[in-house]
Amino acid sequence: MHISTPLNRLASILAGTAAIAFFAAPAAVQAQQPASTAQPLAPISLKTTLIAPLDLSSSSTDDVNYTSSTGAVETAKAEGFSFGEGAMQPPPRRRYGRPNYSDSHTNPDGSAKYTFAVGGGFTLPTGGTHNYATPGWKLQVGAGRNFNQTLGVMLQFDYDKFGMQQNTLNNQLALYNSLCGSQCIDQLNGSVHDWSFSLDPIVNYYTSDTLGAYVIGGIGFYHKYTQFTTPAIGEYCDPYYGCYQYQANQPVDWYTSNAFGVNAGFGFTYKISRWANQRLYAEARYVWTDNQPKPYDVSGTTNYFNAFPQASARTTYIPVTFGIRF
Repeated sequence: MHISTPLNRLASILAGTAAIAFFAAPAAVQAQQPASTAQPLAPISLKTTLIAPLDLSSSSTDDVNYTSSTGAVETAKAEGFSFGEGAMQPPPRRRYGRPNYSDSHTNPDGSAKYTFAVGGGFTLPTGGTHNYATPGWKLQVGAGRNFNQTLGVMLQFDYDKFGMQQNTLNNQLALYNSLCGSQCIDQLNGSVHDWSFSLDPIVNYYTSDTLGAYVIGGIGFYHKYTQFTTPAIGEYCDPYYGCYQYQANQPVDWYTSNAFGVNAGFGFTYKISRWANQRLYAEARYVWTDNQPKPYDVSGTTNYFNAFPQASARTTYIPVTFGIRF
């Protein structure tokens, strides 16, 4: 009785265990089925799915894509640059300076090689010249060579004319009548003419698109002509229209004096257009001429007559000129 009971219990336990294993086995087999039947995935090959990168060490022209490295190598070959074996670097940079415009009429910096000037203005006598002369007018023409935008040289012709002070004319009138011994002259006029050729270096110390400033000065030859005249009636005869009278100035006394002189001054320019070479200019200079004084002598005992020593005295004046350069 006691032995059968334990045996029965053991048999019951084994039977339950077998039943559980019988029913659990199909589920375990079904759960393991995908792992046993699934096929492994093939590895992805980037070489077969992507375009191979360019070989930058090659300068072949078959490559459709262009990179800065290959372009630099091709440019270097086209322009004659050479690299060391295996070197992969761009050619040296070119250095660019200012544009060069040099030709028969233009300097390398773009300025015109040749320049011309025409102008006019007024003159102001100074120093001893102011004691007998009055302000007058002037004309100026010139041509020059520009070595660059800053430095040049001008060859100029100037004609300056001065009037004569009334006090000077009255004194001369009295002198001439005294020498004549009677009232030979009723009225007296006078003037001073000074023409010159000068060589004048010019320095343009400021230049912009429209405005400019410069200094100028030089040396030249000056011819001074002083004359006194009296009003007179002239007569002109034409074979077709006959004779007729006209008002004229009859020379009474005149003097000439030649000398070397110097001048110096400054000026300003204004460019008419940014696309043109013409510039308006205004300048003022100081002129000094080394005329040699001659003594006063109206005695008639010498071989010359000098009733106006100022005509041969040193001359100083300030010409102010307005004109155009092109």
